This record gives sequence, structure tokens and C-alpha cells, in this order.
Amino acid sequence: MTHRVVVTPEAEEVIHQLKAKHGELMFHQSGGCCDGSSPMCFPKGELMTNETDVLLGSIADCEFYIAKDQFEYWKHTQLIINVVKGRGASFSLEIPLGLRFVTESRVYTEAELASL
Repeated sequence: MTHRVVVTPEAEEVIHQLKAKHGELMFHQSGGCCDGSSPMCFPKGELMTNETDVLLGSIADCEFYIAKDQFEYWKHTQLIINVVKGRGASFSLEIPLGLRFVTESRVYTEAELASL
């Protein structure tokens, strides 16, 4: 099965740490505000989503949303959520840990695109 969004083991470990502290979480792929185009992590329900957002899937049992206009740019790629050292300029929950989530991507194969 082809997934639109996946998570690295390192990022998944950080998500589990954040869940232990904050409870259920959600992600939203930022569209350029604050920290560029960073995936942002919030307590579940803290960020209101609506018809302008697309639910891409889930990572580490957390819903992952992206704005429709961003989805149009990235719909031919799989988003890979990773974590790196350094402070981003966002309101995402990992920032106080001295880490930030980043989005990497790869272009789908023809077969993967067809399966979506």
C-alpha cells in the first residue's frame, strides 16, 4: 500500500516523547508561515482544520493534514517526516526539545501514483 505521508524512526521516537507529555497529537504541513514549510505538531484539536485542509494520513497514530493548495504542489510526492537538531521558528511542540520536524519528499513511481 502506498502512503502519502510516512515517518522516520527518529521522528517517531520524538512523537512518542511528545505524546507522553501532551497526550494525543496532530500534524499540519505549514504552507510558508512562520517556519517556512515545516510540519507542525500540536495537541490534537488545538489547530482547527476545515474544508481547505486535506487529511493525508497518519504518522505514529497522529492525523497529518496539509492545506489544499500545498497538496496540489506536492501530490506527486510522498512526504517523509524527519527530525533534526536545531530550533525552528514555529509553534510546534518539539521546538523546546532543541529539535524540529522537517519534511523530505520523494517522487512516486508510476505504479505508486496509479495505486493512489
